[in-house]
Amino acid sequence: MAQARWALTTVEVASGPAACLEVEGKLYALEPSLARVGFPGQASVIGLFADWARAEAALAMAAVEVDPSDLITASRRLAPLLYPGKILCAGANYFDHLAEMGMPGAKKEEQRLFFFMKPPRNAVVGEGATVRMPIGTEKFDWEIELAAVIGKTARNASVETALSHVAGYTVAIDFSARDHNRAPETFYKLDWVAGKANDTCCPLGPRFVPASAIADPQNLGLKLAVNGELKQDGRSSDMIFSLAEQIATASRIMTLDPGDLILTGTPAGVGVPKGTFLSVGDTVDAEIEGIGTLSVVIQAAA
Repeated sequence: MAQARWALTTVEVASGPAACLEVEGKLYALEPSLARVGFPGQASVIGLFADWARAEAALAMAAVEVDPSDLITASRRLAPLLYPGKILCAGANYFDHLAEMGMPGAKKEEQRLFFFMKPPRNAVVGEGATVRMPIGTEKFDWEIELAAVIGKTARNASVETALSHVAGYTVAIDFSARDHNRAPETFYKLDWVAGKANDTCCPLGPRFVPASAIADPQNLGLKLAVNGELKQDGRSSDMIFSLAEQIATASRIMTLDPGDLILTGTPAGVGVPKGTFLSVGDTVDAEIEGIGTLSVVIQAAA
């Protein structure tokens, strides 16, 4: 796995959120770093996606010319994309996850790729004590997911060209209120909004890594632990529908804009098959190869 020469993050400082260029583990203020290489006025990560091709070239140059005067000391990392666009999440998209949910031996040709959505501003949080239990849930579950960030508008993209629309990747956790997700008394049986769209239930981080640093998004290790106990340990190669197929399908439904996110599904190891769920005070660590580890602590409902 190639290591990224640079990454992007957003951190908390005394004056508020600060966008940073991360190089060799050190954080440099984004705006002066880019101004130094002729790309001024870039004060946020999300703003870069308005012209990602130009931004990526400038970031590569800035990573070589970082200045110690731009170093930032942060109290904690926020979500690298504080204000993403649309968040589309692929449901039931790993073979082993389908098996643990009661569908062993599933065949791709018998499946249909489907998406649900999360609200970008209220659901997205960063590391630390940031995730709150949904009000009234008793079955709060975890799902680690590779998140792809769109860098170029996609409409009816082909599978062959789909990955050219990806700017980069980050780690996501899709937290779910399983008891709110189910509606057995109704004809539709599931309530995706009540189960999946709760505030703080889409943490992202610890950084955004450019697509150029990930040789193959279909060959990444994903691990999630709760209070240090490994729960999920899979690889993105077990996806039923690849990221390219997801982008192609989603872009036929709606236009994918720069700054949108695609959450690509989760491997086996979630809590619901064993009846094991999260409690207030639990620590969840989600790690994806080549990107890093996102750690959050569960707080009481509010």
